[in-house]
Amino acid sequence: MSWIEVISFDKAKGKLKSLYEKVTGPNNNVDNIMMIHSLRPHTMVGHMAIYKNVLHNSANKLPKWYLETLGVYVSMLNKCDYCIEHHFEGLKRLLNDDEKSKEIRKELENDSFKSIEKEGYQQGLLYAKKLTLYPNQLVKNDIVDLKEKGITEGEILEINQVVSYFNYANRTVLGLGVTTKGDILGLSPSSSEDNNWKHQ
Repeated sequence: MSWIEVISFDKAKGKLKSLYEKVTGPNNNVDNIMMIHSLRPHTMVGHMAIYKNVLHNSANKLPKWYLETLGVYVSMLNKCDYCIEHHFEGLKRLLNDDEKSKEIRKELENDSFKSIEKEGYQQGLLYAKKLTLYPNQLVKNDIVDLKEKGITEGEILEINQVVSYFNYANRTVLGLGVTTKGDILGLSPSSSEDNNWKHQ
């Protein structure tokens, strides 16, 4: 499932075992993106803290389906199949509408956002593309454009952090050859509490 050694749930001990137990899904399943940290468990703590707080915190104001859409789009731009498949399943679950989900996915693949009706959300996807592919070309007017389309500064920060997190996650996966083999696609933390990492 990767190009470096990974310690399985069954063989984990000490701190690693306790971290795995915090992040498990059904049948003690641990996503491969978390297991890739097994040789340095402290990096899993950092990864999970960022993931939980940028994507699954109740203080966020933007809807979770939109944050997942940003993640799917960034992952498409980076050609990270692992994160595309995981987070598209999460998006489908949140929307509870398979046709709408498929429509959004097809449009993202074609750099089109027509089915995402809010202009501010469309502008956020354009910002996500620029931050992912051309970060040194961002200027203050990119933020002004978001604000003019009705996105608040706090929501801009949410978009920025989700996009930045997915670029990190994509590079973790692509750089270490992580695959979805053995994963249960689409699981995510069931609680927005900082210390609850359980996946459902």
